[in-house]
Amino acid sequence: MNEIRTIVSDIKKGDIKPIYFLMGEEPYYIDKISDYIEENVLDESEKGFNLQVMYGRDASIEDIVSSAKRYPMMADKQVLIIKEAQDLSRSIEKLVAYANNPQPTTVLVINYKYKKLDKRKKLHKAIAKTGLVYESKKLYDNKVADWIRRVLSGKKYQIEPKAAQMLVEFLGTDLSKIANELDKLTLILPKETIINDAHIEENIGISKDFNNFELLKAIGDKNILKANRIINYFVENPKNNPTIMTISLLNNFFTKLLLFHGLQNKSKDAVSKALGVNIYFVEDYFAASRNYPMRKVAQVIAFLRDADVKSKGVGANQTQGDILKELIFKILH
Repeated sequence: MNEIRTIVSDIKKGDIKPIYFLMGEEPYYIDKISDYIEENVLDESEKGFNLQVMYGRDASIEDIVSSAKRYPMMADKQVLIIKEAQDLSRSIEKLVAYANNPQPTTVLVINYKYKKLDKRKKLHKAIAKTGLVYESKKLYDNKVADWIRRVLSGKKYQIEPKAAQMLVEFLGTDLSKIANELDKLTLILPKETIINDAHIEENIGISKDFNNFELLKAIGDKNILKANRIINYFVENPKNNPTIMTISLLNNFFTKLLLFHGLQNKSKDAVSKALGVNIYFVEDYFAASRNYPMRKVAQVIAFLRDADVKSKGVGANQTQGDILKELIFKILH
């Protein structure tokens, strides 16, 4: 986040690089930086002749260099954006000659998603010297809820931990998808709202009572009735509650519970840091540890591995719903 703020701040001050090579596993920030350059480097009157967008699948390095070397028309700069540049991965190193001596009146923006340049090769070194290389790294699962809170805070909203976790479990770690849902919420709800699970249910369609968050809590508390109600709901609504996702989240929970059992320092702060969970959820691990001793946790992890294999169609003729029901029964008994 700080690196992105610096890039934007420099552009605002007029410190604009001739090449921006935006790469990495997380496309959200690549798009954000690229869009900012597209929208702000040129005036509206200049964009008609001086803004060009090309796509990696349709262009060659020679095409890009040729366009980059032309001069702007009635403007100080031209902006050339290469989207989906990862499609040029086999020939991208051919850009090194241009990178060593870029056209000073061109702003070349290369969106190289899901891949990254080899730092040992000439192109990376050349761009790092004459332009800017930015790597957009994938957020770890346990960092996404904090990212949601930061984004909403910047828009003058707050969100309760449970609501943030519901979004993560339902939408995964796709920041673009999450950002779209947050935009919907901020359009509907007034500023200064503290977003809770009811807001999520009403506006995004995630049930506040029948979701993986509530399932994990019910299982941790050994609330058999509640756990079975949630599982039955999942079985009746498989599209919104895929078995493989539920198994993955359960495996993550019990793996952390196994780690919890091995901790010597069980203060809330120490547990939060060691498990990589919000301190709000630490009490769930204390409760679960009382219901699941270390030996049982190891057994549950074995059940989860078996269910994961079955859910992928290996060695089982059961439906996804039956696999899930059998798994929950084994965990709770």
